[in-house]
Amino acid sequence: MKILVVGGAGYVGGGIVDTLSKKNEITVYDSLIYESAYRKDVNFIYGDIRDYKKINSILNNFDAVVWLAALVGDGACSINPTLTHEINSETVKNLVKNFNGKIIFLSTCSVYGAQEGVLDENSEVNPLSEYASSKLIAEKYLEESDAIIFRLGTLFGISDQFSRIRLDLVVNILTTKALVDKKMSVFGGDQWRPLLHVKDVANAIEHNISSNTKGIFNLHYKNFKIIEIAEKIKEKIPDVSIETTPLPFQDARNYQVSSDKLKLETGFEASIELTQGIEEMYNLISSNRIKDINNPRYSNQNFLQTFGVK
Repeated sequence: MKILVVGGAGYVGGGIVDTLSKKNEITVYDSLIYESAYRKDVNFIYGDIRDYKKINSILNNFDAVVWLAALVGDGACSINPTLTHEINSETVKNLVKNFNGKIIFLSTCSVYGAQEGVLDENSEVNPLSEYASSKLIAEKYLEESDAIIFRLGTLFGISDQFSRIRLDLVVNILTTKALVDKKMSVFGGDQWRPLLHVKDVANAIEHNISSNTKGIFNLHYKNFKIIEIAEKIKEKIPDVSIETTPLPFQDARNYQVSSDKLKLETGFEASIELTQGIEEMYNLISSNRIKDINNPRYSNQNFLQTFGVK
């Protein structure tokens, strides 16, 4: 199968490319916002998804498109809302108009906003950020296609050996702070996060890339309170302290989700444990491969505030 992975050079893309390239012919299309070069041994096209002439000229050379390209995160997307919607929404409209093959699109559980109870794909959407809003608009454009849309939980863990690690994700940064500062600062703590190991994104795509499955699916492993995440990290690093501070505002990402529909209709269930992600981060930070954990490149928001989009 010939697969185009758009935005495949990033944190999520590394694991997806590694997994899919075992049995498929992969091409990565990416503008390398966060990277200086692409180092994997697969076909690579340097390009911006807003360059419609360029991307449209290659789309129908492929059986399937895995669309990862986006500005990601509430903070990163709030910097320039117009640019966020241009990149996250309007490029997807172009994709639907110009590609007739299989589409797998990564959305976010953030489209639900802060709600009580366990949310499924029939729950009301309530986007409370530019990021969530831009992804929901993209989902609407994809209604005209037979796409699979995965609404991802909060990611954690390491994707592969090459891709930039993200230290703006709750499990990754709390583990890092525990090792470096011997202290974890938890704001609130009772907020829920539907966690998902980044490699389980790749596993879900591999499981469904050749199927006739279509529609919207939540994709997460388990729901955890943030204080529970901190306590799991303390089990690995016992000499760390946990400092809690009341949250002075409503957390727009406070929700629990169900991924039962995905298991029922496709047979796939995310299975990589929280403890594995903590172990991965522990080993990475302990190895001193990251010289400066405060470098802007490890945070989407900080990087875009510092350097902007090329």
